[in-house]
Amino acid sequence: MRFPIELQKNTALHFSSLRIVAKRAPVAAILLSICCLTYANAQQAPWSQRVAESAIKRWPDGRFVGPDEPWRWNYELGTLLEGMDATWYNTANREYFQYVKHSIDEFVFPDGSITTYEPEAYSLDNLLLGRQLLLLYRATQDKRYYKAASLLRQQLSTQPKTTSGGFWHKQIYPGQMWLDGLYMAEPFYAEYASVFQEPEDFAEITKQFVLIEQHTRDTKTGLLYHGWDETKEQSWANRDTGDSSSFWARGMGWYMMALVDSLQYYPENDPGRATLLTILNRTAVAIARYQDAETGLWYQVLDKPSAPRNYFESSAACMFTYALAKGVRLGYLPQKYAVNAELSWKGIQKRFLETDSSGTVTLTNTVQANGLGGAHHHDGSYDYYVSSPVVSNDPKGIGAFLLAASEMELRPAASSGLGNKVLLDAWFNSQTRKNAAGETESFHYKWSDYSNSGLSLFGHMLRSHGLATGTLSTAPTLKKLKGTQFYIIVSPDNPAKNPDPHYMTAEDATQVATWVKQGGILLMLENDPDNADIPHLDLLADKFGLHFNNALTHHVIGNDFAMGRIELRTTAPPFTHPHVLYMKDTCSLSLTKSAVPLLQYKGDTLMAMAKYGKGTVFAVTDPWLYNEYTDGRILPPEYDNFAAGMELVDWLLKQRPQTTR
Repeated sequence: MRFPIELQKNTALHFSSLRIVAKRAPVAAILLSICCLTYANAQQAPWSQRVAESAIKRWPDGRFVGPDEPWRWNYELGTLLEGMDATWYNTANREYFQYVKHSIDEFVFPDGSITTYEPEAYSLDNLLLGRQLLLLYRATQDKRYYKAASLLRQQLSTQPKTTSGGFWHKQIYPGQMWLDGLYMAEPFYAEYASVFQEPEDFAEITKQFVLIEQHTRDTKTGLLYHGWDETKEQSWANRDTGDSSSFWARGMGWYMMALVDSLQYYPENDPGRATLLTILNRTAVAIARYQDAETGLWYQVLDKPSAPRNYFESSAACMFTYALAKGVRLGYLPQKYAVNAELSWKGIQKRFLETDSSGTVTLTNTVQANGLGGAHHHDGSYDYYVSSPVVSNDPKGIGAFLLAASEMELRPAASSGLGNKVLLDAWFNSQTRKNAAGETESFHYKWSDYSNSGLSLFGHMLRSHGLATGTLSTAPTLKKLKGTQFYIIVSPDNPAKNPDPHYMTAEDATQVATWVKQGGILLMLENDPDNADIPHLDLLADKFGLHFNNALTHHVIGNDFAMGRIELRTTAPPFTHPHVLYMKDTCSLSLTKSAVPLLQYKGDTLMAMAKYGKGTVFAVTDPWLYNEYTDGRILPPEYDNFAAGMELVDWLLKQRPQTTR
């Protein structure tokens, strides 16, 4: 289990001191065991990691059915793995990524076919795991995951629809739209459209959200009925509207999560983005209205808190917590909803979590399943929803909990960067490649690049602080940098990396320096001479007394990681804790004017800063925050560039001029 970095280091120091004593006296060995146990109990890991570790122990191969039961491609696994993804993003612990990969590899063959997937069933439930296929393709660049994802995307092309264009939930449920289906299909659809450059699909995605809200939203409460039958023939359907009769909490939880997860892939200028934001805000009003003021939780049937047998249900509470907190962090929802999320998070911990003597965590009070199928007992009535089995450690509940926990663990810093924007250069570094679909895409130090060469995890660090991330694909000017608080240039191209590089010009340098002087914060992450242009970037760096030396240092041979090890035993800006960093094949810095060193190692200055007018410049001699060094999949776990990067973001936010905070 990987603990927060400060706990890892404090624990290591504490235990090492005890071990020294234990060698000198037998009784100390006993004291060591007692102290270790006491200390470990007093210093618990965050809930997300504790529950993730419990899930891995409970379902070591991702399989949560009995040994004699058939194991199929299913949405419950998809929900669980979404939670594992979130925990990986927040910890850079390879264990969580490997759990996801192993779980998916059980189903996907080398040719991209998916065992037990039945496209002819036209079940939207089968699409949720497509998000894991996209993650694995983007991280590994293995085309079999793309091929598998494209199979699911093909289903959407022929998915049966209502006459108004809404996806049927399944082939066996003609004319029916359920709230669940939006989470199963739309975030996958949106990510696929974003990654494989199909912007026309966003209109279709928007339509699905609009249609189900139009048909199921109750004007009096603002809540959404679980489902809608176009034919109005189902036993549960209102003969006038086609709506089911109850407001199921988890149904609305699916819908809200679908909104916040789909929005992150929408282009800024897509008209559907504003539509979804309006729907999300309207839905948040209703959900907040029906939150129990004392516990912070929601009832299984939302609008009947006093009805017999109604109860607080855990998965819905987790879903609402996640959607509200993420919506606030990404600027989709007003800050006031953070209070609702915090209240529900306290209620979840108090009411639904149990920990046994081994430290294994159980999540209680999750309704096992509710549907609106053709069977008579699925009648959509109040009695139906409150009579369904309630279980502990349901994979849907665990996945929703991990999502909520991962989001709430970001809360302390989540508002610190709200209203501020980070632009990443894609002009001086403008490399492209062909993706598995044959489309040309930007890569190498880009937010959208999840592979080893990308900055997707650094982007997550920034967004975890509430910062908005964007990309500048043209030469920087004062006009284009207006409204931007942070601008990042990483490893400008040289001819070895790009046959037609865009070199920094004197005019570019003047424009950027003027922006810094007015209060901007500039980050320059350079590279070694073989892999980046240094002389032209120095046209800009020299203005601040920061000069990148055109020389190779800290060379690493193969995977001899120790050659790139940099130990920070003391704390100094920008870091607040000791760290073991990794940098490979760097240049170095020479400083003049008011520039000051921040990190010096083995005689070289590797990090430095300079104040310039109202602004600040941070320079480092290696792109040390790209995925290969931060996401935990390659480096041994003692290297903690990820934790150091989070502290760097905190420090950068403190450099803003007072008027912009």
